[in-house]
Formats: sequence, C-alpha cells, structure tokens
Amino acid sequence: MTFLIGGANSLTAGYDIDNSLRFNAAGEDYLVDTSLGTATSTKIGTVSVWCKLSGYSIGGANTDGSTIIGNKAGDNDYLFFRHKDYQDTGQLLVYGKLSDSVNINLLTTAVFRDPTAWYHFVLAYDTTQGTAANRMKLYVNGTQITAFDTATYPAEDAVIRFNGEDLLNIGRRVSNNSTGYNYFSGYMADFNFVDGLQLTPSNFGETDSDSGIWKPKKPNVSEYGTNGFFLEFKGTGTSQNASGMGADTSGKGNHLAIGNLAADSVVQDTPTNNFCTLNNIGPGLTTSSASVANESLSEGNTGLTGYDGSSTVASTMAVTSGKWYVEYKLVDVQNAQMGICGGINRTDDYLGNSAHAYGYITSNSTEGDTGIYNNNSLIDIFRDGNQTDGQIHMLAFDLDNNKLWIGQNGTWKNSSDPTDSSGGGGQAITAATSTGAGDYTVGFRNGSADAATSFINFGCPAYANASSQSDANGYGDFEFAPPSGYYALCTKNLAEYG
Repeated sequence: MTFLIGGANSLTAGYDIDNSLRFNAAGEDYLVDTSLGTATSTKIGTVSVWCKLSGYSIGGANTDGSTIIGNKAGDNDYLFFRHKDYQDTGQLLVYGKLSDSVNINLLTTAVFRDPTAWYHFVLAYDTTQGTAANRMKLYVNGTQITAFDTATYPAEDAVIRFNGEDLLNIGRRVSNNSTGYNYFSGYMADFNFVDGLQLTPSNFGETDSDSGIWKPKKPNVSEYGTNGFFLEFKGTGTSQNASGMGADTSGKGNHLAIGNLAADSVVQDTPTNNFCTLNNIGPGLTTSSASVANESLSEGNTGLTGYDGSSTVASTMAVTSGKWYVEYKLVDVQNAQMGICGGINRTDDYLGNSAHAYGYITSNSTEGDTGIYNNNSLIDIFRDGNQTDGQIHMLAFDLDNNKLWIGQNGTWKNSSDPTDSSGGGGQAITAATSTGAGDYTVGFRNGSADAATSFINFGCPAYANASSQSDANGYGDFEFAPPSGYYALCTKNLAEYG
C-alpha cells in the first residue's frame, strides 16, 4: 500500500502530461510575454493551469503569496491571480485596481495547503455579462468556487488587464518601476491562456469514471485568439522561441521569455505522474517563526537550507512495500543525515533516534565518515575520507526484504549490492512501529551550519546531473543508474510496485 500525505494518487491512464516547469520563489523565476498584439478581446478570456504548490508555511522570498499570472502595471492599475502562501492563509485571490480603486477582489473561503496535490485552476472571465458573478468565474478541480470571504466582481464591460497593453507575467507580478515580487513557489503544467473565449474546466479536464478524481485531458480549444498560448514545457532552451521553456504549442507562436529559469527547471513531476518531494507542512519542519528563520525549503520542496538539529523533514509519500531509490547532493553541509522513518504521522525528533527510524550521517570533513544509526546507536561506520561538497549520495531501500543500502558517487558502501536483496549485504531494518502499519517515509535533515544547503532528488533534481539516468521504467533523472529492480518514488511506479 502507498500513502500520499494529504493527497491522492494521480492517474496513469489516458492523456499524459510529460513535463512541468518548477518555479523557485527565492530564485525569482518567471515567464513573460513580451510580444502582446492587439487582443482578440480585452474583456473575454480563460486561464487554465495545473499547479503543485510548495510555498505554504516555509521560508523564502515571498511576502504575500505566489503569483500564478499577473500583468506589468502601474502602482495604481493592475491585476493578478495568486495563492496566498508563506505563513498566510492558503486561499486563492484574484485582485485588481483601476485608477487606484479596487475593481476586482475575489478571496476564496476555501484554503489550498496540500503540498502533495496537483490542483487544476481555471479563471474564466467575460465582463460583457449582465450578471456580476458571471463576469469572472473561478474553478478548482472542475468545481466552481462560489464561497468567497470577499467578492468584488469587475464592472460590466471592464477591461481585464491580463490582455491589455501591459506585459503578461507568469510566476510573478511587476510594479510600475519593473520590480518583480510575489514570485511563485511550486510547479506549473499545461498552462493555457485563451484570448476571446470564456471556457469551462471541461475543456481541459474530466472526472475519471472509476475513481471520481478530476484528471487532465487534451485541451479542447477551438481558437486561442491573437494573444493566446499553450505552454507544455517541452523545451529546455533559454531563448524566446519554439525550443525554449516558454514555447507556445497552440500554433499561435506566442512564445514567452524566461527569467532566471534553467534547463533543470523543466521536470517530470506532473499531474499524471506525481513525484515525491519533501513535506513542508509535516511534523518535522516546524512552522514557528524561529524555526522558519533557521530552516526553509526551496526548489519545489527539493532543497533544504539552514538546519534544526533535532528536526527531520519527511517525504510526501510513504510506502509499505517495493524497492525505491533516492539521491541527494551536499552543498556546504556537515553531518547531513538521510534515511527512512516509520509512519506518515512520525513524530521522532530526528532520524536514527528510534527503533523504526534508520538514518545515516555523512560529514564533509577531511576525515569524512559515514555512519548508519538506529535507535540512537551507531550500527556501522565507513571511513572514506575527502567527502566534499557537491558529492552525490545514494539510498536504496527494499521493503519487501526489509533492507537498506547507502552509497556515494556511484559506489555502494561495504562493496554491497542492492540488486541482491534476498542475499547478503545491506542493513537489516525492522517494521515501523509508530503507526503499526509498517509504512516508511524518506527523511532528511542538515546537521550543522546556518548556511547549510542540501538537495534531495526523488527523480526531479534542482541541479543538472552530469549523467542523467532513469529507472527501468524511464522515470526520474539521477546521476547514477538506480539498481536493477529499484524505482523512483512517483505515482506511476507506486501504482505498479508500491
């Protein structure tokens, strides 16, 4: 059995989305349309995008929310659609001003705080409608949102500034002096902007007949309009063309320019194959102001900066069976620790501190040693020397035979071999006792230094691998080939092996 903390498995059948674009708020990542023409309509249009949110209750550059789409505007004349994250409410907000007067203010009563889930957001507008509530409609996962804490709709025939004379931005909003802020934190996939049609979610998604889960489908858009575009994030180039990360595949050729994004921002984590990340709202990473100041997540919850010596950050997925492979990269870290912990409700202070939490510590000092700990006791130690920043460490764990292996730079410790799970080698592990179910998460913590940074790679690394390797199913991007029979933690693999 497989558990997703707070979310549901994405579906594997039908329409597949291959890539998403990961936005890092701290890195000020964004896309911008610098070639807007005369709009088909400045009053009618649709925004449809799948988002995996990773900014809620973590440290970072945001101060009042992650912007999904917004225009470059004057200080008194603007419009944006964003998620109110960063120790905020988790609500969705559509907000605009015209001549320094608020003309749109839709703040949802519902909150959206699940870091494991892919949400489908549709914002469809037509200000020519006589009924105010029909002029702007917001949908989440196919259902229209009708409960708002604040509900100010645009006036009849009002211009919607996403498609006005100002630059359209994805992943940030921009002030009159060209300063960007409220950068998006998380992942976006299948981004549609339709100029001139007010569409419904059924143009972009559908309910699965077996599970009842809302899932993507191939967009059904008859006409994208002059300024419309469809972003599938198939390219990894940095130019504003058909090979770039902002390439438009609608046929309109409205390619977007990139800001601060790199090729490794294009990842395999999508609504149709959801990858594991670190859990920013779990029991390990506390949300007190003191802790956030010392420890924060970034890069779509795959990077950990700072440290809290008694806190382990757990993964968003827990597994009870199967064979799984993970890597992580050290940057200015001493005594970083990674391993497996028992239970999706795990409350251990740190890895290796209880009978069901196995962790290994690695030092980047010249004495460089690696030790496996369990129940706060050292089980085994390996002295390798010269464990320096930038090295890649490996973890393989087999929950069918209850063993784990650790390695560094392509070599498994003690000359062991994870492919021989039923034979010798590997550290024996016992069933988890925290929930009684024998389920495990992957845990991580930085050992020391406020500037410590580590990157955990479940298959979508926040760095470029020198040698990109996938598992036997073709999933994941690793520096070293996963051992035969071991797989990346993603929903397609979990459905088959978990």
